[in-house]
Amino acid sequence: MRKALLRSTVAIGVAALVACGSAYALQSSIEGVTVSVTANVFPRTLPARGNAPVKIVSVTRIKSTNGSAPPALSKIEFNFDKHGTVDTSGLSICTLAKLEGTTPRTARKRCGRAIVGEGIGKAEVRLPGQAPTQISSPLTLFNAPPDAGMPSLIAHAYETVPVARAVLVPISVERIRHGRYGYRIEIEVPEIAGGYGAATLAKATVGRTWRRGGETVGYVNAHCSGRRLQVYGRLSFDDGGLLPGTLSSPCKPV
Repeated sequence: MRKALLRSTVAIGVAALVACGSAYALQSSIEGVTVSVTANVFPRTLPARGNAPVKIVSVTRIKSTNGSAPPALSKIEFNFDKHGTVDTSGLSICTLAKLEGTTPRTARKRCGRAIVGEGIGKAEVRLPGQAPTQISSPLTLFNAPPDAGMPSLIAHAYETVPVARAVLVPISVERIRHGRYGYRIEIEVPEIAGGYGAATLAKATVGRTWRRGGETVGYVNAHCSGRRLQVYGRLSFDDGGLLPGTLSSPCKPV
């Protein structure tokens, strides 16, 4: 029952948000579960032509309101506005080998110059015979070796139950030509706590700057077109549920 409602009711709710043309957040509540997604681009004031460094702030929340276990998130997809670029020239690279088995502190120490994003992740864990518990971990995004000529990243998190381990998720950036969108990333969410956990929060800020040739350059860059920058997001759940929708982050051209 939840599976069917999650598909149909969420689609209706998202359609209503998209129709208003200025959705800053997507939210839907179905059978005791509330899901919300936001994505914003800063700064708001950007060039009308050319590009300037920006940061993308994304927050995904999944909350059970009736005491049941939240659905397990399996995939996150974002399509980003074509009025921007991803630039890694001159930026340090980190590899899976360097991050294997590391704590967040060690990972950031080993590959500090390759960090392009930071945040926090939280999950609810329900181990057999035990009361539900909440776990959290710093999230770190590292610039990784190019994949088929395109930028890629490694997401690093750290679990402490049922055993302590580093969680590494490779992420490829794909160049697309689909209407308003120019880049796509898909994140395959790994099992949490051996399959006994479900994500409740994923919050990350992506974007950094560095000096190159005497100029300040950015990992993510954009310009303002149509007074907005647009992001399409879609969450997929293990039970077949989907939350798709379009988010607009306002901008002011100069």
